[in-house]
Amino acid sequence: MFQQLPRIPSHPDLERDVLDWWKREDIFTQLKEKNAGGPKFSFIDGPITANKRMGVHHMWGRTLKDVFQRYKALRGFEQRYQNGYDCQGLWVEVGVERELGLNSKREIEAYGLAEFSEKCVEKVAWSAEAITRQSQRLGMWMDWGNDYFTFSDTNIEYIWRFLQTVHERGWLLRGQRSTEWCPRCGTAISQHELIGSYTDRSDPSVSVRFPLLERDGEFLVIWTTTPWTLPANVAAAVAPDADYGRMANGDWVAVARFPDEIFDEVLKGSDLAGLLYTGPFDHLDAASEVKHRVIPWEEVSLEDGTGIVHIAPGCGNEDFELSGIHDLDVLQPVDESGCFDASYGWLAGMSTSDVPELIIRDLDKRGLLVESGEIVHRYPHCWRCETPLIFRISDDWFIGVEEIRPKLRSANKEVNWVPSHFGKRMDDWLVNMGDWNISRKRFFGLPLPFYPCSCGHLTVIGSLEELREKAITGLENLQELHRPWIDEIVIRCDRCCAEVKRIPEVGDVWLDAGIVPLSTLGWQSDQWVDEGNGTGAAKGLTGAPLPDHSYWEMWFPANWVSEMREQIRLWFHSIAFMSMAMVDQLPYKSVLSYEKLLDEDGNEMHGSRGNAIDADEAFEHMGADVMRWMYCSQPPSQNIRFGYGPGEEVKRKLLTLWNSVSFFIQYAEISDFVPVYSDLSKGPESDETTSLDRWLIVRTHELISECSNSYEEYLTAGVTGKFERFLDDLSNWYIRLNRRRFWEEDGDAAFRTLWFGIVQSLRVVAPIMPFLA
Repeated sequence: MFQQLPRIPSHPDLERDVLDWWKREDIFTQLKEKNAGGPKFSFIDGPITANKRMGVHHMWGRTLKDVFQRYKALRGFEQRYQNGYDCQGLWVEVGVERELGLNSKREIEAYGLAEFSEKCVEKVAWSAEAITRQSQRLGMWMDWGNDYFTFSDTNIEYIWRFLQTVHERGWLLRGQRSTEWCPRCGTAISQHELIGSYTDRSDPSVSVRFPLLERDGEFLVIWTTTPWTLPANVAAAVAPDADYGRMANGDWVAVARFPDEIFDEVLKGSDLAGLLYTGPFDHLDAASEVKHRVIPWEEVSLEDGTGIVHIAPGCGNEDFELSGIHDLDVLQPVDESGCFDASYGWLAGMSTSDVPELIIRDLDKRGLLVESGEIVHRYPHCWRCETPLIFRISDDWFIGVEEIRPKLRSANKEVNWVPSHFGKRMDDWLVNMGDWNISRKRFFGLPLPFYPCSCGHLTVIGSLEELREKAITGLENLQELHRPWIDEIVIRCDRCCAEVKRIPEVGDVWLDAGIVPLSTLGWQSDQWVDEGNGTGAAKGLTGAPLPDHSYWEMWFPANWVSEMREQIRLWFHSIAFMSMAMVDQLPYKSVLSYEKLLDEDGNEMHGSRGNAIDADEAFEHMGADVMRWMYCSQPPSQNIRFGYGPGEEVKRKLLTLWNSVSFFIQYAEISDFVPVYSDLSKGPESDETTSLDRWLIVRTHELISECSNSYEEYLTAGVTGKFERFLDDLSNWYIRLNRRRFWEEDGDAAFRTLWFGIVQSLRVVAPIMPFLA
């Protein structure tokens, strides 16, 4: 009747047997057919970037997604199980660059854009296959093969329509701004990509003299941690209401920064404003015509430095804003790769990382260096390649946020955030978010459908059909909606009939992921989306067939979505923004978010540190169920410490379950016990039922009720904690106190009660550890 269990569970082998059984019996299909027509529970999967295999840090989120879909399936809900892959942008590009030995945009262009794009597609295909296999090994149930890919033509068309709508509303902006820039990747970094990118870094700390023109022998003393920006200096800012003093040697500094100094003269910052000075590199061609002057600025800090701020509008966001207020010159010292141009003389061709020590030495030689040292501070790095960022003037495309901001904030109040304080984090982000920088000067990404004409008219293409209608040339070579093929298409300007080409920029990857609540569910697909789905070069990675609008109405908005906390400013924000813009509604009702996965010692996992754990390695060492138990036992508001040591602790806990089941099977076989399946409704009742039996029955119902509440609140830690306490009651109380009844002739009630407790408790934890259950 009952299959004998081995004395000690071998989780990986057991799990492979279960995987084979699921596949052989097509259990997942049976589940979907059984629940078809039931109440609907909608989940939308945030796409995982298809650029590598997964590590254990990916598995926390994958586990949580699977757990709650399994729970809802046990409750009879009909669901859609669609996995998503993020396929474009720098994450994919940088990986391909490294494999090809390329390290700059120039090298990619020399390699060939068509060949590079094809390599990116190959990378996505390889990664998607690996992620699918690893997800299946985790026990994740999805409609594998029915996945969506964000580089599909369909997904791109949906984003085009969004951008066309944004343009029609007047939200699409183009402007020259000083923005965070990655010199290795050669592109701007948007505001939402910066959070979490700051790490400790040691930089030069220098104080420099600027000679005043109208006061011989007197100098402004500024302080900076970015000496490479000094050749682009155009102004010096002072706090207008602060006191500034002249030292005996002629140096002017903020009095508050030097409280023990005796000053020969003290003036307000407003009195210094307007004074002219000689710039530190006026002998170079780039700065020779600049008139350097002192400007007032309320934001000057008196907490560090000298209280006088060096202003280089081409190298800083606030500096650039001041240039507009005070009509300052703007010097752009470096190119896309962070190298100085020819107008900077002896600095020409050198990068921002090459010149600090050379500049400091030069200033010292000319008597302008006051002090030089080192400072450790938080500094932003590229979130893709970890290169230190610089500020650089760039012509970029933005989406204005002021009109949509209040709508997003109001709607966010109605969302069920778990943990609840993450809802406040989202509101903080919405309050402070700037205009969305959507353009990237890269290659394998969403082609922005912007066709600006010299007459001033901008055409924004909203669909492939519209592109075909307006194209004059190049359409015959359009393999897919990617560079370089789409770059060849020329359209005619609607206003002046001139021939116009597309801008070369591609889009922010969060446009790709942000549109999926509309594109994957088929919003208005029967009204406008072009026939066919997928990208020509994708070689089979075309994604799921596009449903019609009625399907979208059935499944939008999602009842629930889940990703890690940093996605508040990324995916959660982008899907909220794009859905609110297009349908005036958020795409989710409940959100589960969670913190970071660290190693056993509390350090972030990185391949360079040697502490990262590949998911396949973890599967073989501890099994998927142990991993899933660790993830689910962790409150989402806290970081999890993951490792083989904690895994052994989980195995010891599960061994109690294993031994309890083994005990039951051993004596049930001896006694020829046959379960009564009607017992599962309320619990067994007979003349032989004892008070201890009734206690376990009540205890089991209590477990079911409490764990159901935890599942409904999206809190798996409540389930694991309650199950562990129940397991202790089952093993150390019910079995221990009842042991004699299991080998006596009147033990039927004990067997029925123990069977009831085991089966119902396994049903409770089946979403969390589906293999062992």
